[in-house]
Amino acid sequence: MRWVSEFRDGSIAKLILERINELAEHECTLMEVCGTHTMAIARFGIRQVLPKSIRLVSGPGCPVCVTTQSDIDRFISIGQIDGVVLATFGDMVKVPGSKISLRDARAHGIDVRVVYSPFEAVELARQMPNRKVVFVSIGFETTTPGIALAIMQAEKERLRNFFIYPANKLVPPAMKALLSFDDVCVDGFICPGHVSTIIGTRPYEPIATDYGKPCVIAGFEPLDILQAVFMLLMQIRYGQAKVENQYRRVVRPEGNEAARKAIYEVFEPNSVEWRGLGLIECSGLKLRSKYEHFDALLNFDVQVPPTSEHPECQCGRILRGAAVPTDCPLFASACTPEHPIGPCMVSSEGACAAYFRYREVSLS
Repeated sequence: MRWVSEFRDGSIAKLILERINELAEHECTLMEVCGTHTMAIARFGIRQVLPKSIRLVSGPGCPVCVTTQSDIDRFISIGQIDGVVLATFGDMVKVPGSKISLRDARAHGIDVRVVYSPFEAVELARQMPNRKVVFVSIGFETTTPGIALAIMQAEKERLRNFFIYPANKLVPPAMKALLSFDDVCVDGFICPGHVSTIIGTRPYEPIATDYGKPCVIAGFEPLDILQAVFMLLMQIRYGQAKVENQYRRVVRPEGNEAARKAIYEVFEPNSVEWRGLGLIECSGLKLRSKYEHFDALLNFDVQVPPTSEHPECQCGRILRGAAVPTDCPLFASACTPEHPIGPCMVSSEGACAAYFRYREVSLS
């Protein structure tokens, strides 16, 4: 535990907090754009130890949460076709569609399998040559290389009963899009550590240079996050806007060249819808023509009715940092992890799930 304890040293945290307090003269809002940061901030009580002038808000850092209602509905509809097996990561199972979730669909007889990697979905296709296996491909730049490699493996084996539902997304375009909303006020970004291991530091530079917003890539331990806050406040104090890398022990400026090569061998950018943010140009990934025979959207013709979301659910506003989970009238009452109404309460990276799990509960 030596390495973990070094990043949770209370005496060092106290010193960083003293420096933060010296810089916290004016109110500012900092956004973490990673669900793992959201969970770490809640788990370690970082909001509670920061000065009241520093406001931390969560952004669209949960890939399950930003998957649109229409994508969920269409994926479930594909599962209703005879002979289809749906494969999904566990976080997706309880996310509500317009009418039912994948968990409900399984109860109604749709064959839904939970897998831990896209290669498990490929293995399902091998084992069931007379069935069509459709894997819902969600995630940011972090998980996309593995999905790309799974598709290349399926192509190598000429598996023609394996398909993906392409719903992967790219983080930097969403960060830019956030800044166009009137109800969003962000003074600096805590950039995602996992995503940055793949893409490096350079894709964030337009956010700093074109939009004047400081960016700091951070790790996930308490001292990482506190240091990132301090670094952002230093930039704000001196009127700077640049990309800094607090997570240098893992993230390199160039990222992971092999992983990026795998992504762009299989996928190309396209414009896609994000829950809460709408259509964002070049923020998604579609299969290149060489691999489009794996695309479930091109191979399964399904029609879904217009989507409908709960009128009181605030997930869309929470995902763009215009609200926090406790602003939602459904939070911790009608909407809980066991009975979620919106996706932010479902995922292990969702803001509502983080607030719920680590909320302060009165015993009186």
